[in-house]
Amino acid sequence: MKANRVAALWTLIIAVLVFIEVAEITHLFHLGYSQILGNLLAFVFSLVVITVLALVGAVFVGIFVASRILQPRGFTPFEEEMLKMRTEVRELLARLDRLEGQLRSSSAADPPEEPPSGPEPESPPAAGRKT
Repeated sequence: MKANRVAALWTLIIAVLVFIEVAEITHLFHLGYSQILGNLLAFVFSLVVITVLALVGAVFVGIFVASRILQPRGFTPFEEEMLKMRTEVRELLARLDRLEGQLRSSSAADPPEEPPSGPEPESPPAAGRKT
């Protein structure tokens, strides 16, 4: 039996059960509880079916949870790229801090010269040209 047929069968069973429940709530038809409890075989059968379905559901939920917990998950390509970028940014910040430290130490050793005030001196004419 294919997976689609199994899924269709379970969907049909659930739909029938939901229809019966809605019909019972809206009093479309009424199953007397004395009638259900009076038939011991039907009562035991319904308890067994509900118990088996509950156990199967619990096993499936347990398998799903266990597989999600125990599954080794790596990073997605996007996350890997972000981690590489984070490392590069840290390296750039470290280089920037080193350069800033070098600039501060060199500026403390050599005080900056004041730029000359006044008009800029004219450059001498190039050799071989007459002005």
